[in-house]
Amino acid sequence: MDLDRAVAAVLALPGVTEADHHGRRSFRVGPTKVLATVPAAGVLNVLVGEDLAAAVSAQPGVTPLTWGATTPGVRVELAVVDPDLLDELLLAAWSRRAPASLRRQLPD
Repeated sequence: MDLDRAVAAVLALPGVTEADHHGRRSFRVGPTKVLATVPAAGVLNVLVGEDLAAAVSAQPGVTPLTWGATTPGVRVELAVVDPDLLDELLLAAWSRRAPASLRRQLPD
């Protein structure tokens, strides 16, 4: 998995755009709802929420992303992570943040 493929996967989700986030690339649904950021080369932070972060953090290439006292997501090493897992994580982050009108655009 490389960054170009990860970017293509997240931008393929309805309503997702790329924007700067404190000097980093970020991917959002709507103007403010960040789904993922690129903190370093080969790394994607995916904001999947605390429960899913805990459930997948033992997978290769995935570690909890802590922010103060919370764990809003996971840090994904793109060279190591299973591409199907990354797709699931991106969809989960999108599903948490996208409005219902956009969520209806995905096939079942």
